[in-house]
Amino acid sequence: MDTKLRKTRWLPWVVAFGTLVSAGQAFAHHGTNISYDRTKQWTRKATVVSFTYANPHPALFFEFTNDKGEKEKWGAELLPNPAALIRAGWSRAKAMEALKPGTPITVTIAPAKAGGTVGLLLKMQNEQGAEIVTSGGPGQPPPDPDAARPAP
Repeated sequence: MDTKLRKTRWLPWVVAFGTLVSAGQAFAHHGTNISYDRTKQWTRKATVVSFTYANPHPALFFEFTNDKGEKEKWGAELLPNPAALIRAGWSRAKAMEALKPGTPITVTIAPAKAGGTVGLLLKMQNEQGAEIVTSGGPGQPPPDPDAARPAP
């Protein structure tokens, strides 16, 4: 069998494999905006436990005292990725300085539709009431992909 024919025979398989691998990565993202219920958002005074500046989304871990007087620990992801935060002037160094453990904050959270103590961080303010960051990035309103959808 001629070498050119053998190479041509494998080409469709290589292309198919490459397409499948690429498609898997495209569908692997968890769909941030579909995972959280913006209609049930809430706002609370809280304390930073930790902040993780990582891909695909930075995460804030915080605690607050609920209506029963019990401490609750929550985790919330920021919608923008680190690259978007950097473009908006929110560097890792700035985040780590502003969000040290023990820092008092006020958070607005869209809880997970699946329940639990996780949510999407919509807005965060410091003790003075100044906005620290929103899910749209510093100084930007959080995007609401459901706003353009027709009501059921």
